[in-house]
Amino acid sequence: MAQGTSFKGIRWVAFGIIDPTTGLIVADEKKGLSKDGVVLVDGEGQGATTANITGLEEAGQQQYANDKVKRITHGTPTPQVALTMLDMPFDIGAKTKGYVSDGKGGWVLTAGRKPNVALMICSSDYWGNAVLDCFANGEMVEPSHNHATSNKNEADYNSTYTYQSLSPIKNDVFMDPTTGVQQSYKEYTAGDPNFDVAAMLAEVFGGFQDSGNKIINRIKGAGTTASAVSGTTASAVSAPNDIVVDQGSHSGTIHAN
Repeated sequence: MAQGTSFKGIRWVAFGIIDPTTGLIVADEKKGLSKDGVVLVDGEGQGATTANITGLEEAGQQQYANDKVKRITHGTPTPQVALTMLDMPFDIGAKTKGYVSDGKGGWVLTAGRKPNVALMICSSDYWGNAVLDCFANGEMVEPSHNHATSNKNEADYNSTYTYQSLSPIKNDVFMDPTTGVQQSYKEYTAGDPNFDVAAMLAEVFGGFQDSGNKIINRIKGAGTTASAVSGTTASAVSAPNDIVVDQGSHSGTIHAN
């Protein structure tokens, strides 16, 4: 079954707020992001334009003995995402970065702890399989707003966030099965013959169940050559686009047709 390491575009990004005590998705429109807890941003004029992931792995430190390099040690990875949105619903952006409403149209950054946010970024490999960069826990900040005058061209500000990953709250999430060590990042490919989309969504988004198949159908729509839904196989997409993959990072840019 064809699958690859290079990828193209951004299909979509999805967010969910995770309960800091239980590690479960907050499935509540007021306390969380939606009734089922997860929001996939793809409304009219809305979506992600770039999602640049860095810090997936730390460079090794050489250890010497007898005038030779005998070992290379690696520190703990500290992934983060530079995320730019063409647009997204105001309340979703406010909630994910920890702003609270005064009930009169105003929002202010909470003086308490920021929300625990799970993040999923979907792109496609050369063969059309969905490739998913996943974080089960992290914090989002929007450090600045940039204003400029419009002239013959409209001056737009696209909301720009920094997502800093944290270790998952639940201790059985994102585990290395060979060592039992927990990681803060996990990558999935729908080209894997054992890919289980429901298990992936439940792991990343704290037990989330996609009862309406709103995300499952999007993963199928990426042209996966694997079975995203039990008993269903979609045909592969063979037309490649260019994508840049930087060493130590993943960079995705949306492509216009």
